[in-house]
Amino acid sequence: MKKLLLVFVLASSSLFAQKNNSDKNTKQSSIETITLAGGCYWCVEAIYENLDGVKSVVSGYAGGTTVNPTYEEVCTGKTGHAEVVQITFDKNTTNLDEIFNVFFTVHDPTTLNRQGADVGTQYRSAIFYKNEEQKLAAQSIINALKKAKVYDSPIVTTLEPLKQFYKAENYQQNYYANNKSEPYCKLVIQPKIEKFEKLFKDRLKNKKK
Repeated sequence: MKKLLLVFVLASSSLFAQKNNSDKNTKQSSIETITLAGGCYWCVEAIYENLDGVKSVVSGYAGGTTVNPTYEEVCTGKTGHAEVVQITFDKNTTNLDEIFNVFFTVHDPTTLNRQGADVGTQYRSAIFYKNEEQKLAAQSIINALKKAKVYDSPIVTTLEPLKQFYKAENYQQNYYANNKSEPYCKLVIQPKIEKFEKLFKDRLKNKKK
């Protein structure tokens, strides 16, 4: 894990400084969105909600062919969509490199179409980029991880252009916060949050002592 974190620190330090200098001109230019798929969106949403600089996290679907898919349709795996979160963040406080740092730390990018017991193409690891800058930043991170041989197995995270994002049903939003007592939240989501809070304790919105 130390090796993994070191890769991201080295990869992000210079870019973060450059973006801080260039993006402080206007408030509008400092806001960016990125769409990520890292297994069940309940898990990913709950983690990014706590990262300093993140303005909002919306659970939804991307990468498929069905228009306005429902949760039930996506769960069949037949629509081609992945469960995703669309993250809106302030580049004056965080940046793409840190977003990707968290992403590759809190999910397994080497398991094809699954995260733990969640199996299916809807649970694939993917980065949906909206422009060339996001694509290049994602590819740079993946290349660095491969070069450093951080994982024993090949990285299967796909880079896919974001063609359409569909917001998930209202009851899917803020799922962990609203259902903390449920077994899935306790057994699957909570351990991931604890791992995130331990590794990124200085980057939490509400820093823990």
